[in-house]
Amino acid sequence: MNNWLNALSIYRDPRIIAISFLGFSAGVPLLLTGSILQAWLTVDGIDLTAIGLFSLVGLPYTLKFLWAPLIDNLHIPVLSRLMGRRRSWLLVLQVFVMAATLVLAFSNPSENLLRVTIAALVVSFASASYDIVVDAFRIEICDEKNMGAGAATYVYGYRVAMWLTGFASFYIADYFGWTVSYLVMAALILVGTVTVFLSNEPANENQSETEGSVETQTDYRQWIITSVVNPFLDFLQKPQWLVILLFTVLYKFGDSLAGAMTTPFYLQTGFSLPEIANIVKTFGTIATFIGLFVGGWLLAATSTFRALWICGLLQMFSNLMFALQAHIGADLGFLTLTIAIENVASGMGTGVFVAYLSGLCNISYTATQYALLTSLTAVARTTLVSPAGWLAEQVGWIEFFLITTVAALPGLLLLWWLSRSQRGREPQQEGAV
Repeated sequence: MNNWLNALSIYRDPRIIAISFLGFSAGVPLLLTGSILQAWLTVDGIDLTAIGLFSLVGLPYTLKFLWAPLIDNLHIPVLSRLMGRRRSWLLVLQVFVMAATLVLAFSNPSENLLRVTIAALVVSFASASYDIVVDAFRIEICDEKNMGAGAATYVYGYRVAMWLTGFASFYIADYFGWTVSYLVMAALILVGTVTVFLSNEPANENQSETEGSVETQTDYRQWIITSVVNPFLDFLQKPQWLVILLFTVLYKFGDSLAGAMTTPFYLQTGFSLPEIANIVKTFGTIATFIGLFVGGWLLAATSTFRALWICGLLQMFSNLMFALQAHIGADLGFLTLTIAIENVASGMGTGVFVAYLSGLCNISYTATQYALLTSLTAVARTTLVSPAGWLAEQVGWIEFFLITTVAALPGLLLLWWLSRSQRGREPQQEGAV
């Protein structure tokens, strides 16, 4: 019992508190090209198949590992000397995210769907690039002891931003329209700017090895080997590396498949935008926070693989609640229960999974390796779920959510393989101080 109580003290670490604010700044843009955009498209009468395909605007999250080595190693002139490598990139990318969001704010899906698509892609690209730096920043200021709590509080901040953007955007859109809603969301990104100026550059004794400095290195072939090739070769030396990569893609696939169509599901079932804001966004965020807290606590008190098993099973069975909701209809009481169960399970799974991925990274190649892993997780959230709208149209909502439950099984089978073959070798951050 003392171990469980002692594990709670980790959340008082100043580094952990700072990470939550960085998580907020990273979380603001996500729903702007996700469920908020889905609601906008649904209200404007765009068909489900097209809405499902809009998940492909998240492709930058899947492909960000391609340019992660550049962000990981290049210095921004002047700013890098004044603020440090990580903080200068954070500031510049925040400006790009805000600018792209403003463009999206003045787009109209019913009049020009192509412009909306391009604007959403730009938001996703800038946001995915920002995530690369935030993830590296988070991992580099954490050690093995607080890595799990750092992952949990990072997601806390991320989820606060998702709640605030989701809740506020629906209400603002209901009263003032989608343009005003997106303008307000763009302003929220300024929280990240304040965080950057109040934060310190992480001290990483290995930076000199990987910064590689395009400014001082004349042999660009050697720079490519050091900055691009070596991080991937280092990862390929891990036992069961291919199974790890497949597991990274599929662990939350069932959860992602269901989540790709929940907002159109709520609206077509008969729930209003304010009801979705109150229950799905507000109460759902509280349930997610509980799940994240329990996930971080669970990880501190037990093994990584055991925590992944518990959370994976909960995530799978929580999708059945949506099937029951489809059968019952627009019942607010049951929607509250559905959101409570699903978001607690998802929050637990997210916190534990982020910690697991963080522990796989060699700190000498933090941004590149973590970008690779999170890019693979985005495959499930973007590319693999793109037929979700078509599937829902073909089979109906009840059958669709039953299929999402079954879709969680491949990830659990890979978890069984990893937990059996790597028993006694829990993932730990390599090169951590």
